[in-house]
This record gives sequence, C-alpha cells and structure tokens, in this order.
Amino acid sequence: MTQQTTATEPRFFRQWSMPTAETFALPPVSALLDRWLTGCVVIVDPFAGNSTRGTHRNDLSLATDAQWHLDARDFCWELQRTGVVADAVLFDPPYSPRQVAECYAGVGRAVTKADTQNGRLYREVRDGLHQLLRPGGVAISCGWNSGGFGSARGYVLLEVLLVPHGGAHNDTIVTVERKCASGDVQEAGSP
Repeated sequence: MTQQTTATEPRFFRQWSMPTAETFALPPVSALLDRWLTGCVVIVDPFAGNSTRGTHRNDLSLATDAQWHLDARDFCWELQRTGVVADAVLFDPPYSPRQVAECYAGVGRAVTKADTQNGRLYREVRDGLHQLLRPGGVAISCGWNSGGFGSARGYVLLEVLLVPHGGAHNDTIVTVERKCASGDVQEAGSP
C-alpha cells in the first residue's frame, strides 16, 4: 500500500531573531507556538527548561520550572504508563553532542559516548512522543535540521520556520507536523 499525499504544500517562513538558549522565547518561535498550540489541552515537553508551554514539562535540571526531572526517554515512558494522550508534543532537545554533555554536566551526571549520540537520543524520544500523540495531533520540532517526526511515522509536514541569528550562528529550524490516522498521509490543514 502506498502512502498518498495531497497537493497541499507546507508553508515556509524565515524571520531573523537574536540567539538565545531558550528557543521558545525567540519571538518568531513564540508566535508559531501561539498559532499551533491554540486549543491544545494536553501538551508534552520532554526538554522544557523554564518554558511553561507544556502541560507535562520535563527537564533534567532541578533548577528549572519543569514538573519532572527525568531523562527524556524515561519521562515519555512514564507518561505512557499513566495513560497520557497528547494533543501536541514539543521536541526541543540539546542540538549537538556538546550541548548534551553540557546539560549532563550541569546536573552532575557523567556523560558517556553513547549519551552524546544525539541521533539515538532523538529517535528514542521521538518514538516515545509518537506513542503519546493522538492521531490528528501536532508535533513541533526545533533544531539545526528539518527532519521532524517524518512521513515514515505517518506525519505530514505543515510548516517550516527558519530563524537565522546572524554571524556564524546556526539557524534554528522549526517544523510543524500533523500525525495522521492509521499512517495515511492526508491533508492535515492549518491552524
């Protein structure tokens, strides 16, 4: 069975902003979240930092406002165990192996080579979030690439936001995807 997509193309935006470690505080990202999270009752954020966008917020650091302070994979598993079903999931992990190492060092946790394999971390956390997100729900991913959750998991890309920061800074790339029912990629609509 082949998956079909509609003629609806994702929207692409580019808006400059000063860099900050708190992605959701970037004005263009904040505006995107305002649009896409309207009406979402259950929002899961496994890398929340001090953001209060999520209703279920996790961060390794005890110095943050997050409700939970678990490894992001364990956090997703715990929410699955308790039957949480999300309307939206936010994926804003450390973007590089150096950032992973800094996060672990900041909480006094030894970092191993396996811990800095962020491709593995990304896949495992996305898999956990995928299990939590209801069909029709929205997945918003931030990072230095536009990979998102992907069509292989049954998501359709709705929007891409590029946030350049000037100089030698990498752009922050935000993707918005909708989880389709039964893996069928169909028209997903906009906010």
